[in-house]
Amino acid sequence: MTTVGFLYPGHFAEDDYPRMEILLDSTIRLVVNHTECPDDAYREDALRALGAPGRLAAGAEELRRIGVESVVWACDGGSFLYGPQGARAQAAAVARELGVPVSSTSIGFVHAVRKLGATRVAVAATYPEEIAARFTAFLADEGIEVLATHAAGVATAAEAASWGPDRIEELATAADRPDAEAVLLPDTALHTVGHLTELEELLGKPVLTANQVTVREALRLADRHAWAARLGTLFAAREAPPAPAAPSARGLWGRGRKYAHGRNAYTRGTPEK
Repeated sequence: MTTVGFLYPGHFAEDDYPRMEILLDSTIRLVVNHTECPDDAYREDALRALGAPGRLAAGAEELRRIGVESVVWACDGGSFLYGPQGARAQAAAVARELGVPVSSTSIGFVHAVRKLGATRVAVAATYPEEIAARFTAFLADEGIEVLATHAAGVATAAEAASWGPDRIEELATAADRPDAEAVLLPDTALHTVGHLTELEELLGKPVLTANQVTVREALRLADRHAWAARLGTLFAAREAPPAPAAPSARGLWGRGRKYAHGRNAYTRGTPEK
C-alpha cells in the first residue's frame, strides 16, 4: 500500500481526491488533511497567508501520525506567490517537520509539464488577472513558455468550486492556442477530475489541472508509478517499453513517446521522472 498525503486549504473541491483514489490502483491511498482557510479570497495577501509556516505545520501533524510517504501542499496561489525559491523553501520546511518528501501544486505543475516533454503552454486561470500573471511568471522562471493566459476574474475559492463542466470548458477553450502543447488549469478549488477526458478530447491536447497534478506529484515523490486513462494524458499509459536493440527498430520508440488524443497526435521528448 502506498499512502500519500495532502494539505488542502478549506473545503472546496476536495472530493476530487477520493474520486481519483477510485480511478487509481487499489493499493494507492490518498489522504486529505484540511488546513485553516479563514479567507478564501483570491487576493495576494489572503493566498500567501494560507501558506504561512505555522498553518502548514499544524496541518501536517495529522499526516505524520498516519505515516504518509510523501506530502503535497494542495494550493496553487499559496505556493506560486512565493516564487520558485520561496515555494521550494516552503515545502522544505514542512519536509523537515515530517521527515518525508514534500512539494506543492505549483511545483507539481512544473514537473508535470516536463513529464509531457512540453515547453510551450497556455494557462486557463480562474483567478483575477494580477494573480494569474504571477502563476505565469512562476512557470516562466522555470523555463516554461506561456503563449497565452486567460484570467476569468473569479474572486473566491467558493465561487470557483461552484463551476460546472460547461464553464470549465469555456475557460480552457478561451486560453488555448494552436501552438500550445498543453493547457494548464490552476486552482485546487476547481472540480476538474470528472472532466479530464472530455477536456482533452475538446482541445486535442493534454490538459493539466491542479488536483490531478497534485496527486501525480505526491506519487512521484513516493516513487510510485500509476496510471488511469480517465485521469488524462498525465496518467494515461504505463511507461513505454525499452527500445528494441536492433538498429532497424530504433525508430519505433526513439527518444520520445507518441501520444494521441482528440484531433492531434504528437511526440514529446524523454519524460521527466
